[in-house]
Amino acid sequence: MKHVLLIALLFANVLFLKAQDPYKLDSLFAKSKLLNRHFVGFSLYGVGQDTVVYARNEDKAFTPASNTKVFTLYTALQNLGDSIPGLEYIERGDSLIFWGTGDPTFLHNRLDTRKVYDFLKFSTKKLYYVPTESAEDYYRNGWSIEDYDKYYQPEIATFPIYGNVVTFRAPEKNSLKASPAYFDKNLVISDRKYKSFWITRKMNENVFQLSSIYVPKNYVNEIPFHYSDSLFTKLLIDTLKRDVEMIAYEKTPDTRMIYSIDTKSLLREMMLPSDNFLAEQFTMLAAQSRFHAFNTDELRDSLASVYKTILTDTISLHDGSGLSSYNKITPRSMVELLKQLQSQIPNELDLHYLFPAGGLSGTLRSAYPLFNGEPYVWAKTGTLTSVYCQSGYITCKSGNKYIFSFLNNNFLGAASSVRREMVSIMNYIHENY
Repeated sequence: MKHVLLIALLFANVLFLKAQDPYKLDSLFAKSKLLNRHFVGFSLYGVGQDTVVYARNEDKAFTPASNTKVFTLYTALQNLGDSIPGLEYIERGDSLIFWGTGDPTFLHNRLDTRKVYDFLKFSTKKLYYVPTESAEDYYRNGWSIEDYDKYYQPEIATFPIYGNVVTFRAPEKNSLKASPAYFDKNLVISDRKYKSFWITRKMNENVFQLSSIYVPKNYVNEIPFHYSDSLFTKLLIDTLKRDVEMIAYEKTPDTRMIYSIDTKSLLREMMLPSDNFLAEQFTMLAAQSRFHAFNTDELRDSLASVYKTILTDTISLHDGSGLSSYNKITPRSMVELLKQLQSQIPNELDLHYLFPAGGLSGTLRSAYPLFNGEPYVWAKTGTLTSVYCQSGYITCKSGNKYIFSFLNNNFLGAASSVRREMVSIMNYIHENY
């Protein structure tokens, strides 16, 4: 009987190893006409085996798009506590003097907890806002400047308000309203005729131009406004319905902090829908926490030294969101960072909470099927023109767990075709590894 069991175990092991044959996976890549038209990098690390079981261009540099946000996630976990600093303040006599922290949630239409708002609204003291200069411009190196008025590229600020966007809505036909309503007066009609309705903003002005076509019912759009400290103060006065004066004032050691939202909830809000604005503001929060200054260049320089100790390959990051085309990572470095996160967050449920779940949530909601009603891929996506990436964690039918990074650069055509091909290969891994 023992011999029969031994033979059965050996046979099962042979079948398992055969299913994991890297040559079969290599053949899938080689036979893919789509993937062979562009630059592909892939790394698959077996968690239980503690080894890379398959690699393809894993040491080559790729533009990661929003896979950059995994590095921002790591940065935030290293530099921020359990809650997000929402407002720094000090009281002097009948005055309340306050500074921004970089918190992106203040009066945000989905994320504001009202803690900072209520603190300012119901204070019995005179309000004085102290602007804090940022060490960098409101855009990062490598951003597409022509996208300045697109919802996914708000300006970066030391004290964001309303997510640094104007939300335009038309609940009824031809009834366009701005939120905040402060911007209603800044709407102008274009003299030209257009086939469809649109709104745009003049580049360095908060003048919003709309086509002369009638506004369709249920129209909704977000357009970034051009940020300034004076505009912030005006918006704050308009919202609080009370006076706020802008002054210069030196911080003292007895400043206090109001916290707004728990950090992991906000990180999830960044990761699942791939929110660029939240990602950039996380770098501002981390820089302020670490250096007491809004200097994200210094933060990235400091992190580059850390990455040299935990990553095999040299990487180059220029922002926190992945909008910069200058960002470069390797599949191997992505897998190594995901391993670091797994060590830092050993509870698998807590780790998966921070990533889109295939077939269930975020940017992977429609990408993968469920297996027995449960997701089996948790990964961050990344999309730019000619770029589509996925990096994260996969649990296979066998119960084996893997970390992967699948990066695609320099393809022509729609990213959806590349995504389908990637999903096909990841499903093969799920079935056979």
